[in-house]
Amino acid sequence: MSSEDLEKYEAEMELQLYREYRDVVGLFSYVVETERRFYLTNHVDLQPRSTDNGEMYFEVVMEDAWVWDMYRPARFVRNVRVVTFKDVNVEEITKADLELPPSEGGRS
Repeated sequence: MSSEDLEKYEAEMELQLYREYRDVVGLFSYVVETERRFYLTNHVDLQPRSTDNGEMYFEVVMEDAWVWDMYRPARFVRNVRVVTFKDVNVEEITKADLELPPSEGGRS
């Protein structure tokens, strides 16, 4: 397999992943970003923790999540637990964010 074939394969996989994301995003209420993954979920619990020596870390628990990862054969996950010393971003998805803008000429 040439490097061009590999790039073409990865581009096709990423496009397929984006299409899947577009199809499922309306099913979820939250977007969760960690340093390694991007998740869609309806339940997220983010808890700041500290180690014995005072270092801060985060424990994130999600239920019924979808994972943005083109190398996973199954992207729907029942339970996810992430422990990280890096930043975690949690955003609530509003349904208005999912609406497409009206097309030109006033037709939708």
